Order: sequence, then structure tokens, then C-alpha cells
Amino acid sequence: MSLALITGSTGLVGSEAATYFGDLGMDVIGIDNDMRSVFFGPEASTAWNQARLEQGLGQRYRHHSVDVRDRQAIEDIFARYGKAIELVIHTAAQPSHDWAAKEPVTDFDINAVGTLNVLESTRVHCPEAVFIFTSTNKVYGDLPNSLPLQELETRWEIDPEHTYANGIREDMSIDHCLHSLFGASKVAADVLVQEYGRYFGIRTACFRGGTLTGPLHSATQLHGFLAYVMRCAMTGTAYTVFGYKGKQVRDAIHSLDLIRAFDEFFREPRVAEVYNIGGGRFSNASVLEAIQLSEEISGKKIEWTYSDESRVGDHIWWIGDNGRFESHYPGWKLEYDVRRILEEIHELNSDRWSRSDRLPAQR
Repeated sequence: MSLALITGSTGLVGSEAATYFGDLGMDVIGIDNDMRSVFFGPEASTAWNQARLEQGLGQRYRHHSVDVRDRQAIEDIFARYGKAIELVIHTAAQPSHDWAAKEPVTDFDINAVGTLNVLESTRVHCPEAVFIFTSTNKVYGDLPNSLPLQELETRWEIDPEHTYANGIREDMSIDHCLHSLFGASKVAADVLVQEYGRYFGIRTACFRGGTLTGPLHSATQLHGFLAYVMRCAMTGTAYTVFGYKGKQVRDAIHSLDLIRAFDEFFREPRVAEVYNIGGGRFSNASVLEAIQLSEEISGKKIEWTYSDESRVGDHIWWIGDNGRFESHYPGWKLEYDVRRILEEIHELNSDRWSRSDRLPAQR
């Protein structure tokens, strides 16, 4: 019996991973207690995704509604399956830097302590398993905002002569900058994952993603940028652009492209690796550009307003460099760009997101 244990299994990345590895013939142990509905309200619930997984994977998917903060419950699950667990994908998290400021202790307990709980259970019960962690580009804090940026018509762009012109590499410092409390809790988790790799020899990887997206996202205002823009277009919900003239740039990676990267690492794992992973120069857009694309694809105008107040720790420009990962796994490449991502989000959510699904007004 070959098992993949996935925390946050009904979220965007977790559910994509569950489907992918389940379709490869692995049994999947899913851990998710739908905290997304607690963070962002009932419209962000992932219960629909759990039902989809249980129907699609059948007996290959076993769900545990457990909180990663519950150390004993996590250990009990790992102890039950033991060394049959070959792959651990840890995606469970509090994902919003805005929300973290409201409840810093909750954020840290989920992101940092929850990660420690999963790591320690891996070390004790299945130390030969490959451990993959969905980290974030927010570990670099707002240091990217110190890069030499140029204002163009619809976006900010980096000086083309700069060393990061092709994207920000892993050699950027994580020190001496403002992270947001979310960024700080994810730094703690990221370093823990690296340390369990170096100290205990566990084959771990931190994937520092930018905008992780796709049609499986339970999009909401505080998390799920591209999917939320499209959802606003499809439901007639007003959208608010926060700061930087709406020209802030994000690279975007489809969850399936990300899971295919996870699979590459699983097949040829390394110890204590760190990878920036995202859409890079192939797939990126500013907020204004994403709004325009969503309007073109949906055929509907988005009612949007502008707030001068940018979000704490927000990046003006983020395009990551996937070069390190690609050098280790040359068979991997991106398949989805921003337009294709938005087209798929629109197509696959046309029934779920109708105008009757109009979201609450943004605050």
C-alpha cells in the first residue's frame, strides 16, 4: 500500500494533489477541517471540494477532519498509517497576511506550530517519506519593494538590467524587512522544514510560491487573487484595488503545474531544498491587467474602486525565477499562462458561480 498524506486536502493545492496522486494509484489520506470558512466566511468553504474528492477518488481517499494544531490527533493519524506513508504534502495554513493581523496567535499556531506537528510526526512515524511544504514568497517580506522599479502604463516593471530581471531568485535575503505577521509565521515554518531536512536527514522541500491559482480555488477577497477577480466578474460583485495604482504585478502558477513540480521532487527527492516556484516570466499580470482579461473572458464589466491604502507587506512587483528548480528537474515546464488560467476558472465555475452567488460587499 502506497500512501500520500496531504494536509489542507480540500484547498486549492491540497485537492489538486489529492486528485493527481490518487489518479497515479496512491491511496490518499486527507486532513482538512475547513478552516477556510472560519477565516473568510461560508462563501470560502471547501466542503464542496471534499465531496468532489470523495466522489472522484472513492475508496482511495480517506478524509480526517482534524486541525493541524491538534498535536495528538495528528500523531494518531501518522501512527495509524506509519511507514506506509511515502509522501507528505503539507498545505494546511492560514493563508492571508490581512487576516493574520486580526489573530496573530491563531495564525502562528496554525502556520508554524502546525507545521512542527506534521514534521515531528513524519520524523517519528515515517522518516523515509518525502516531505513537501507549500511555503510562500512572503518569506522575503517587502524587500522586493526596494528593487529598482519602473512605472509603465498598466504595470510596474523591474529595471531590465537588474540581476533579477528574469525573476527573483532564492538568494534574496529574508532579513531586515517588513514581513507581515503571516509572512513571519511562514518564515518560521519554512526554516523548520529546512532544519528537519538538514538535522534529521528527511527529504524535505520548501516551495515558495507566488500566486497559486486555478479553478479549484474557493476564492475570497483576502485570498485567491486571480480566481477572486474572475468570480467578481461572473457574480457582479464589486472589487477593490488596494494601492500601487493597481499596477502591482504577480506571477501566477496553476495548481496542476505546481503539483507536477511536486511529483518531480517526489520521484527524485533531495534534502532541505528551497525553491522559488511560480509563473515566472511565462505567466504574470498586474491587477489592472487581470481585471481587463477577466472582463474579456467573461464578457462582463467589473465594478471596481481604488483604495490608496496598500496591504501591509504587499509586493509591488513579484516575478519569481524558477531556474533553480528547473536546473534540478529539467523535464518540468509550465503549461498554463494567466489567460489560460482565467479561461479555465471561468469555464469550470460557470455553474457554481452564477449571479445569484453574488458575494458580500468588500470591507
